[in-house]
Amino acid sequence: MTEATLARAQAGDGEAFRALIDPHRRELQAHCYRILGSVQDAEDVLQEALLAAWRSIGRFDGRSLRAWLYRIATNRCLNYLRGESRRPQPVGRPDQGEGRAGPGRFDEPWWLEPYPDDLDDLAPGPEARYDARESIALSFVAGLQHLPPQQRAVLVLRDVLGFPAAEAADILGTTQTAVNSALVRARAGLRPDRDPHDVPVPKSPAEAAVVDRFVNAFERFDLDELVALLTDDARLTMPPEPAEHRGPRAIAGFLLDHVGQDLTFLPTRANGQPALVLYLPDPSAPIRRAGGLIVITLQGDRIRRLTRFGDLGVLARFGFPRTLPRG
Repeated sequence: MTEATLARAQAGDGEAFRALIDPHRRELQAHCYRILGSVQDAEDVLQEALLAAWRSIGRFDGRSLRAWLYRIATNRCLNYLRGESRRPQPVGRPDQGEGRAGPGRFDEPWWLEPYPDDLDDLAPGPEARYDARESIALSFVAGLQHLPPQQRAVLVLRDVLGFPAAEAADILGTTQTAVNSALVRARAGLRPDRDPHDVPVPKSPAEAAVVDRFVNAFERFDLDELVALLTDDARLTMPPEPAEHRGPRAIAGFLLDHVGQDLTFLPTRANGQPALVLYLPDPSAPIRRAGGLIVITLQGDRIRRLTRFGDLGVLARFGFPRTLPRG
């Protein structure tokens, strides 16, 4: 940030304002996503935050633009969460049965959406406890959603972004004592399914080999191979559907019974993890139609978590078409 650019922005120059904001936009969107768990909600709230920043840039004191933007974005997120009853509520819970989680066990946030990026180029601050990959993992974002909003914001500011306690307190308009107290409670209450240490290196041959085995097993409709690929404690969830399947045989059987044969998978990445876009043949036309996106969480050379998103609006954010020619 240069003083001349700031002066022009404060004088009402929109191009100068964009020049100030653009270097921070991506990390601010990721920040809103971590707190809200939804890419669409994060983008909506970020737009509100940037509009508020534009309206108040004349009062910015010139000290730390990044902290000032985080203050606006964080408080807009908290305001959104205070009024989150505006979200339509999901209906029903699955009946308890073999391979399915009953009402007392299901805890996946139904509004959870995948983030279409790795964010591996965002460097956390020196006080951060999570690296960039871990802090955007789907399980981590899901775990954050179970914390009260203020604790959620404090944990992200301190442990993900590495803001010192004094800066976090300034961003939230509270005291360091309150920040430290909320952080202790947040760390105790965080329940993400944290990635074990034997996760393959992202984008490595080892990671690709597991994904290839998964795709090949589907193409051969090979139940035994799918079962062998899944860890004993594997889980399948499908937000926003209130359903969960646990265990290799229950998951493999569900996938083969409900997803079908003659599939096409296109590889992508979501939340720093391998993912696949699923296309199914259209019985009445020479095309394939998008059937959703599957995010894969690995443990060594096996799969311990599958999260399927069926909303086709999700695919648009990943840049995939709704149909493909049937080859």
